[in-house]
Amino acid sequence: MTQPFRSDETVATTCPYCGVGCGVMVSRGPGALGEPQAEARPVTGDKTHPASFGRLCVKGASLHETIGPGGRLLHARVKGARVSLTQALDTVAERIRVSIEQYGPESVAFYLSGQLLTEDYYVANKLAKGFVRTPHVDTNSRLCMSSAVAAHKRAFGADVVPGCYEDLELADLLVLVGSNAAWNHPVLYQRMKAAAREGRRVVVIDPRHTATSELADLHLSLRPGTDTILFNGLLVWLADCNALDRDYLSVHCGGLSETLDSARQAAPDVASVAAACDLAPDDVEAFYRWFAETPRTVTGFSQGANQSVAGTDKGNAIINCHLATGRVGKPGASPFSLTGQPNAMGGREVGGLANTLAAHMDYQAPGARERVAGFWQCPAVPEGPGLKAVDMFDAVLQGKIRVLWIMATNPAVSLPDSARVREALKRCDTVIVSDCVDRTDTSALADIVLPAAGWGEKDGTVTNSERRISRQRAFLPLPGDARPDWWLVSQVGSRLGHGKAFDYGGPREIFCEHAALTALDNNGSRPLDLSGLADLDQQAYDSLEPVQWPVDQQGQSRARMFAEGGFATPDGRARLIPVSTILPASGPAQPGEVVVNTGRIRDQWHTMTRTARAPRLLAHRDEPFVEMHPRDMAGTGLEEADLAELAGQYGRFVGRVRSSEGQRPGEVFVPIHWNRQFSGDAVASQLIAPVTDPVSGQPESKHGVARVSRYPARWHGRLLVRRDRPRRWRAGYWSHAPLAECDSWWLADVERPDWLRDMMDFLGGRPQLVMQDAAQGRFRAARLVDNRLEAILLVDARPERIPDIAWLASCFALEALDEHQRRGLLSGKDLQAEDIGKVVCSCFGVGDKQITAAVAAGCGTVGALGDKLQCGTNCGSCIPELKTLIEASVTEPS
Repeated sequence: MTQPFRSDETVATTCPYCGVGCGVMVSRGPGALGEPQAEARPVTGDKTHPASFGRLCVKGASLHETIGPGGRLLHARVKGARVSLTQALDTVAERIRVSIEQYGPESVAFYLSGQLLTEDYYVANKLAKGFVRTPHVDTNSRLCMSSAVAAHKRAFGADVVPGCYEDLELADLLVLVGSNAAWNHPVLYQRMKAAAREGRRVVVIDPRHTATSELADLHLSLRPGTDTILFNGLLVWLADCNALDRDYLSVHCGGLSETLDSARQAAPDVASVAAACDLAPDDVEAFYRWFAETPRTVTGFSQGANQSVAGTDKGNAIINCHLATGRVGKPGASPFSLTGQPNAMGGREVGGLANTLAAHMDYQAPGARERVAGFWQCPAVPEGPGLKAVDMFDAVLQGKIRVLWIMATNPAVSLPDSARVREALKRCDTVIVSDCVDRTDTSALADIVLPAAGWGEKDGTVTNSERRISRQRAFLPLPGDARPDWWLVSQVGSRLGHGKAFDYGGPREIFCEHAALTALDNNGSRPLDLSGLADLDQQAYDSLEPVQWPVDQQGQSRARMFAEGGFATPDGRARLIPVSTILPASGPAQPGEVVVNTGRIRDQWHTMTRTARAPRLLAHRDEPFVEMHPRDMAGTGLEEADLAELAGQYGRFVGRVRSSEGQRPGEVFVPIHWNRQFSGDAVASQLIAPVTDPVSGQPESKHGVARVSRYPARWHGRLLVRRDRPRRWRAGYWSHAPLAECDSWWLADVERPDWLRDMMDFLGGRPQLVMQDAAQGRFRAARLVDNRLEAILLVDARPERIPDIAWLASCFALEALDEHQRRGLLSGKDLQAEDIGKVVCSCFGVGDKQITAAVAAGCGTVGALGDKLQCGTNCGSCIPELKTLIEASVTEPS
């Protein structure tokens, strides 16, 4: 499956995290390919890759820490029992065959992922829509990018991002809408930051003041859900100030009159916009004036806009303003959708969404169904679109879908109303999960589990946010019975009697077939055209350099689209779309309630199944949290570091309180990453209603509603134990944070144990060192075996009084503790060592106490701190926090 190479050879591949699509260089350690000692060495950035030019964020730089054997799914399971891969595949095929015979092809569904390679996606879509003949194929990209897709298709006639990354640097006005790029697209953010120059302005539009706001000349902290009002008002302003590009509109666009009329009804003037959006009128007017007077304007929009019941309208409201000013596909002038996943776009290219066929063809397009069926040589494809993600799982719950194959994603955590999703999976006749991770919330509910190849083991392509196709290359052997997803799907296709259609020798053949389908009867009617890549031989595929589509028959690609029109609509003209005002489906918060906004944090990815395997990625935020405005904290009696409970209609969330002046009063923020493997009650999707955008089907993930209260913990604790020890303890609140040297947990409960009686359950045996101070609510105990640290428990009435655990964790790596180290255990620190404090810079492990000390010693700038401590000199994601610490040190009273 993988190509052999020398152990000293360096391989160019692509990062598997966000949609930036950074280039990665990696070499393999000692051992011939296929030998168990073969492993990846630390990765570096690919300086030649045009998306990243050698930069990596801390997640990318930690990739080698996430691909070891621990936690890998190596063998197939059926009903929890290990079986041969052959037996498991036979069972998958038989379950699909029986379901089709008894209930019809629409009783089978596939739920895919932006973590798949394009070749995996293509084969899965081909089997489902072409040979099983079910339309029910959707993807977790539905949860992040489908509103942008729908907006592009309504405006341009096709799912096309018209600009490129260079435009973010060339723009004289950069507008970021619902995008915390500093944390979620860090390398792209660094490109934006590096492009700063005299006269360049940045506007950040986001209810929260995030790390990205550090880049802003103007931050518009608008009321959630009012983006359409803001951009409708902008369109009105542009028209009233004679700032429209009438020539471009007359030749290349339609729909201006009705769109402008609709905008005037929703947002007639600056005053009404400011009132509706809860913004200062002067700030709104400044934004409108800057947009009107700046020809080179890029508006980047991401999940904050997409994840809404009005996500498609928000996208079109932005695009309307760019079309109206002729700022599409020109250097430094475009609307730009910042993609969430590494291959969300590649999956859409091959038909991964329920409402599309392959190669950007739609069910309703004349001749499309016949064209695809003829190319695949199957009798027919389904007559119309299938169910989108939320509706798909509803159909599973109702028994309409009997067989569900989930690939490379974790919907039991990521979909809204996750308790309902879990119930659907429990009721489903057959749940098949193919993954590279042994235990996830979803695989725990699966009937059949298939071991899939992970990053570093699989070979193929991905497409990033700027339409750039890059190679992911294998550099590790396939462990155990793991196989690429395309191979697993092909084997099932063969067992269903379609061997000829799935007789692939490798990913090159699949890619070329996909490329040929994009060119079939195209003649310029579909922007996605890979005709110049359809005849790659193995050597050309192996050496394929990053390239943006379309790629014509001469091999020429295009960085920008639509500057001179030529849209993918029947008349070649773009459409301005009338956008009405739609309030969030959950409505405004009632007294005692808060609006819940969910999102990502800097060092984690999706549901943590991969990033949580790298301990340094938990150093920055090591447990779930609730970010609140100080006013709301005071109103609910909460203090910094308390545990807060959010109770909603569909479930609850418990996390550590973090005070933030950048959070709007009445609103809270919680991270999406924690799952039931890593915390007891911190699945953010339990607070989100299963309501969706009526056009795109994308869930509203930015506007949940919950009551907030203090979790009445009578004690807080940190427990550290040697790896993989049995767990006998119980706690009402727990959060797991693996460390390099040991396992660790945050613990709390509403009931206080008898520690002297119960401590052995926590420590796994009788401790040698014990300290109890009942008056202070403090208890500490350490267990040693042969003078090696086995477990330590630190308990206090207040969590902030628990010492930092970095030194304690390092003690687990020692073969024997000396007397000095033993004496330090219950105090939690080596009295002779430096206490670095909480980690701020994950790249270099620099703590806040080190930074504060350096500032006090004269390092008064970010550059000076970088020179002394290295913090802020790699991905730069910590720079906003460095600035905050500098400012706090300067303003502290002496």
